[in-house]
Amino acid sequence: MADPRIAAVEDLATIETPPVPSTRLLVSGMDCGSCAGKIVNAVRRLPGVEDVEVSVGTGTVTVRHRDDVTPAMLAGTVTALGFGIEAPKGGTSETDATGRPMGAEGAHAAEGNSTWWRGGRSLLTIACGGALAAAFLVSQAAPRIGPYAFLAAMAVGLVPIARRAFAAARFGTPFSIEMLMTVAAVGAVCIGAAEEAATVVFLFLVGELLEGVAAGRARASIRGLTDLVPRIALVERDGRIDEIPAEDLPVGATVMVRPGDRIPGDGVVIEGDGEVDEAPVTGESVPKRKTVDDIVFAGTINGLSVLRVRVTASARDNTIARVVRLVEEAQNAKASTERFIERFSRLYTPVVVAVAAMVATMPPLLLGDPWGAWVYKGLAILLIGCPCALVISTPAAIAAGLSAGARRGLLIKGGAVLETLGTVTMVAFDKTGTLTEGRPLVTDVVPFGRSERDVLSLAAALEAGSNHPLARAVLAKASGAGVPVPPAAQARALAGKGVAARVGGTDLFLGSPQAAAERVELSQDQASRVGALTDEGKTVSVLIADGALAGLVAMRDEPRPDAVAGIAALRALGVDVVMLTGDNRRTAGVIARTLGMTPRAELLPEDKLGIVHEMQAAGAVVAKVGDGINDAPALAAADVGIAMGGGTDVALETAGAAVLHGRVADVARMIDLSRRTMGTIRANVAIALGLKGVLLGTTVLGITGLWPAILADTGATVLVTANALRLLRTRI
Repeated sequence: MADPRIAAVEDLATIETPPVPSTRLLVSGMDCGSCAGKIVNAVRRLPGVEDVEVSVGTGTVTVRHRDDVTPAMLAGTVTALGFGIEAPKGGTSETDATGRPMGAEGAHAAEGNSTWWRGGRSLLTIACGGALAAAFLVSQAAPRIGPYAFLAAMAVGLVPIARRAFAAARFGTPFSIEMLMTVAAVGAVCIGAAEEAATVVFLFLVGELLEGVAAGRARASIRGLTDLVPRIALVERDGRIDEIPAEDLPVGATVMVRPGDRIPGDGVVIEGDGEVDEAPVTGESVPKRKTVDDIVFAGTINGLSVLRVRVTASARDNTIARVVRLVEEAQNAKASTERFIERFSRLYTPVVVAVAAMVATMPPLLLGDPWGAWVYKGLAILLIGCPCALVISTPAAIAAGLSAGARRGLLIKGGAVLETLGTVTMVAFDKTGTLTEGRPLVTDVVPFGRSERDVLSLAAALEAGSNHPLARAVLAKASGAGVPVPPAAQARALAGKGVAARVGGTDLFLGSPQAAAERVELSQDQASRVGALTDEGKTVSVLIADGALAGLVAMRDEPRPDAVAGIAALRALGVDVVMLTGDNRRTAGVIARTLGMTPRAELLPEDKLGIVHEMQAAGAVVAKVGDGINDAPALAAADVGIAMGGGTDVALETAGAAVLHGRVADVARMIDLSRRTMGTIRANVAIALGLKGVLLGTTVLGITGLWPAILADTGATVLVTANALRLLRTRI
């Protein structure tokens, strides 16, 4: 009799847990980690909120909550902190701040905000600047009422800042930049420095505006990817062509792509022959020729011919959508450096506030010095404590690095992976489909008593209709050479041996050297030619015509065109390389010698895993590059797993990074990008802390005051952001 407790558990297992409601907000004005922290602290305090995820890089806040929490409640909390909520473009996957459905595009593309000078920040900065200029004129014309004019000018900018400061404090962030600014400005007024207080408020608003513009540029680099996909697709249905939204393209649909049009979805060419410009997606400047059975990507530009494409991925899963989605996720995966900076900044600001309080009070209390001078210095130190430049120094560089890579087909899944890539000392490559094309190509046609063209023509006639990889290689070679393929009669496959048929009255056989030796005796010279080709790691097919040897067709999975240059680039970076493959030793050895690397052959998946562990035990930081299911264990075990473009979903999901366009040289570019990014982070931290250190010393010595302090903080924030944005323009 079955145990009723087990039955009860089985019954429970069949009950589906209802999905937790999720709302995704598009937030404007969220430009750094401090902004994100304020939003997280505020939203998490709402009853019914279960989880909050903030992506500064994409300007999104995703909230998981109970049914009684409405999108309007979430939006109200965010706007109370001084941020804006943007309206999304259509979609169907989640709800936006108004409760409407919000899809993949809506998650990262927002309407409006295209003209930054019309935004609320800009208008507030302009108003404050105008009021400050007016106050200066009033002070020149009527000096007695000048202080009141500056007080009014300060209020124009400070009232909104103070409102945000107290909202942040109420929601759990007391040491916000707005609170420090408010205390400093009010304190300056109290000691009779109204003119400086108004100037400091204006400079603070200018700094916020510049920071927002810079952050918006970085965010636009990823949002701009979605604009590569055309809005309309031309779908062929029942002999007619219909226009439908590209986001509604179903898998399996046939689309017509006219000359000059962007391809609306990932797919395979089923008719047509022409060049496609892949530069918008891959960064490759030279157009690629595409013909039947070739893969094309959404967003690439068709050349001068009409192509018909069968769609192989929905709009949510095409190349661009996957890149955007994974980069958004990656920007939330923090590097260890970024986590350290965040922890440091949380401690740094309260410490600086305490130091400012001591500087303002201790000399007057203990030494009897005048209060005004030391309170002034304390207020300046308070402004120096603003953590914005320090907090944004790392995530700005990482976001720019991830974006720069994504636009060139280098997908890196997070700051931690980006950071580790720069420390890699050993790259272990799979062979087939990674270092090589992953499909055999005809390398040699050796005729005996006939022309090379005849041998290729007869071999293609035998292989016509077959879908075997070797047959496709022969047919592709014949097509490329413009060789006619005559019809074959009585065609038959001979299991394990080859194919036979009658072509133009001639009996033909094409098969392995062993099977051919059963039909005809090879001369010493002919056998030597077969042996030489085999020693080069090539698969040799022997063509027999009417009982006589007619020729040889040799095929091999050739290295990718840039493989030699890619391996050389890695060595130039000081990175060692090794080949790990399940292929036979002879073939692996030939390819490895061509590329100038060491092979480890005839390996099972567990063998590759063991070798990765061996290299790590020897002190190497290992990157494993592969494209198949058999690579998944080693990809997961390596310090960084890199999936080669066109690989299996298992490889892409297991790996921490992906080379989407199958270029070996991109592995070196990825490592170089990481090193550049980490160099930028070090420079940014030095700028942020260096300026603060200098200003701290000069303030205590009485050399600088309030407005240089806020100007330096603003300047540092703009400098580190601009320095990070240089990565977007770097050629990799």
